[in-house]
Amino acid sequence: MSPRPKVPDGEGRHGGDLEALELDLLLTAVARRHGYDFRQYSPASLRRRVLRSMHEEGLSTLSGLQELLLHDPSALARFISHLSVHVTSMFRDPAVYRALREHAVPLLKTWPFLRIWHAGCATGEEVYSLAILLHEEGLLERSRIYATDLSDGLLERARRGTYPLSVMRDYTANYLASGGSEDFSSYYTADHRNARLREDLRRSIVFSQHNLVSDGSFNEFHLILCRNVMIYFDGELRNRVLELLHESLVMFGVLGLGQRESLRFTPRQECYQPLVDPSVRLYRRVR
Repeated sequence: MSPRPKVPDGEGRHGGDLEALELDLLLTAVARRHGYDFRQYSPASLRRRVLRSMHEEGLSTLSGLQELLLHDPSALARFISHLSVHVTSMFRDPAVYRALREHAVPLLKTWPFLRIWHAGCATGEEVYSLAILLHEEGLLERSRIYATDLSDGLLERARRGTYPLSVMRDYTANYLASGGSEDFSSYYTADHRNARLREDLRRSIVFSQHNLVSDGSFNEFHLILCRNVMIYFDGELRNRVLELLHESLVMFGVLGLGQRESLRFTPRQECYQPLVDPSVRLYRRVR
C-alpha cells in the first residue's frame, strides 16, 4: 500500500480553521496597529475581499499579508481600497433620484442652507449625480456636500471627477430615467478617452476620509445618503452605524439607504417615516 500523502499546512480538514485563525489575527493586527477595524464586516464578503488582496499582493498566506500590512503603508492603502465599496455609477437606481427630486427637494427648500452627507462615496459618481440634481433644482449654490469614504485612494479618484467616456452613454440613460431634462453632456468636457465633470459641480463638494466603524458624528445634516454600504456589515455594526446617522440628521431631515438596506427591525425604526414607496428607501426623521 502506498504511503498516505502528507497534507500541506492550511489544507485538509483543518484548513478552514487555520484560515479563520489567520484572518482573525490579520484583522486584529490591522485594527490595533492602524485603527481600521473590519472585524464586524459580513464574514463571507470580507473573506473574499481579503483573499483577493492577498493574491494581488502575490502572497500565498494571510500571515504573509498581515506582515506586509504591518510594515508597508502603501500596502495598507491598497488593502483598504480592496475592502471599500467600489460598485457605483452616476444616477445609480434612477428611481431614487426621481424620488429625491419629487419628494425630498420640496422639504430641502424649506431650509436656508443645506448640509448634506454622502457616506461611503467611493469614486464619487453618485455624489456628482446629487450635485447635478441640486443644481437643476436651484439648491446647489446654498448647499455643502460632505462626501466621505474610508479609502484615500478612492477619494482621490473622486476629487478628480474624471470618468471613462465609454460609460457616459449609460450615465445619460440613468440621468434621463431619474427625471433629468437637460443636455447631460453639458455637465462635462470630453476628450477621446475621458469625461471631466464641470468645476462648478465640484466646488460645493468637500471630499474627506471618515470611518463609519470608528469615527463619530461631525455635523448636523439635512440629507444623509448612505447607500449600499451597510450590506457589508453584520447586524450589530449596522445598528451602530444607523445610530451614528441618526445622531447626525436634523429633525425632519431625509435619510437615504440602499435597495438592500432597511430600517425595519432596527432600534430606530419608529423614528422615521417612508418619504415615498418604502422600496425606494428614502425616510424622513420624525423623532
